Amino acid sequence: MNKILMFDALREATDEEMLRDPRVFVLGEDVGHYGGSYKVTRGLHSKYGDLRVLDTPIAENSFTGMAIGAAMTGLRPVLEGMNMSFLLLAFNQISNNAGMLHYTSGGNFTIPLVIRGPGGVGRQLGAEHSQRLEAYFQAIPGLKIVACSTPYNAKGLLKAAIRDENPVIFFEHVLLYNLQSEIPSTEYILPLDKAEIVRTGKDVTIITYSRMRHHVVQAVDILVQQGYDPEIIDLISLKPLDISTISESVKKTNLVVIVEECMKTAGIGAELIAQINEKVFDHLDAPVIRLSSQDIPTPYNGALEQATVIHPEQIINTVKKITAIKLSNDF
Repeated sequence: MNKILMFDALREATDEEMLRDPRVFVLGEDVGHYGGSYKVTRGLHSKYGDLRVLDTPIAENSFTGMAIGAAMTGLRPVLEGMNMSFLLLAFNQISNNAGMLHYTSGGNFTIPLVIRGPGGVGRQLGAEHSQRLEAYFQAIPGLKIVACSTPYNAKGLLKAAIRDENPVIFFEHVLLYNLQSEIPSTEYILPLDKAEIVRTGKDVTIITYSRMRHHVVQAVDILVQQGYDPEIIDLISLKPLDISTISESVKKTNLVVIVEECMKTAGIGAELIAQINEKVFDHLDAPVIRLSSQDIPTPYNGALEQATVIHPEQIINTVKKITAIKLSNDF
């Protein structure tokens, strides 16, 4: 086992896949000589050269279109968005081209493309740099969407995404790059469509992903000391949702709390509630509760910024509230 930071885990995954497959190349703003805004591509330019680590102009629509065209012709691009919010400038290319071309070409083209980069609420990055775009992309047919949350799953998922024949949107949280943990020293690949059961329990199912996984774990550590037994599921795959794993957990606990950094209106949590109600409504002892960010542009002010997202104490109070409902129903 090696102890490693998340940005280094992502760099290792990219490096190993570039070494394994000469069709893999990286492109984006400052990914070459500078080594990436968060150093995920550090050292790759000196190792692989200009043709496989391409510094692009500040023109997301142009280089995203170029990456899609490269994927159509047999290459395997890994596109870094300096900030995922900037990819709104390439929304047309991602939706009308990356998501559709396999289908509209009658299967003649595959689009083995990874679009990865930082997103989420950081520390006073301003509204334009703090957006959570997972729900924007979730509605696009033809895409897979992944949100990593630890160095271990970041490396295993990125390697799987690069090898996949479909376009994959790969979300990394800007505040998790310096997260450190142990990962295997031998190669491993993780499935793109499976949730992770972080902790087993019987009282309530807490569903989360990305940075909020760590807020949930903090909250659950306190809840366990107080006699509660929550189950934690890290979604990892935002599209498709691993509804099978979720359903089995709900059948056991009969209660669900969703914790997300996405906006509440039409967010990931909203889709989760819809699918849970469709699949396992009869197993619920109380309505699903979702804890989501407020539906406002993220303030620059630090205190206001923190007030827009969910924190461990809110999770603790919600778990206590929903389990009390279940206990009252039992009597």
